Amino acid sequence: MINVIVSYTVKPEFVPANKANIQKFLDDFKNLDSSAFEYKVYVKEDGVTFLHYSNYLNEEVQHEVLNIPSFKEFQRVRDESGLKGSHKVEFLESII
Repeated sequence: MINVIVSYTVKPEFVPANKANIQKFLDDFKNLDSSAFEYKVYVKEDGVTFLHYSNYLNEEVQHEVLNIPSFKEFQRVRDESGLKGSHKVEFLESII
């Protein structure tokens, strides 16, 4: 199992667009086999820091999910919005 947390902070004026782009790829994820992965998105109390939590059965599933066109477009637009070096990717190891 692959477990990942991604966090980043956007400019306040980009929050509505970011939320809309997230909803697009989450809607597309519904067409995939949800038994092979989990993907959740949260916004922290500051209203501008997003946290994406995902887990994948294996690398093949991760590759399939992360290459959905709407997800790649979300990433492109998000990155171009100016993250000010806040983008952080962490891999988690299960202790169970």
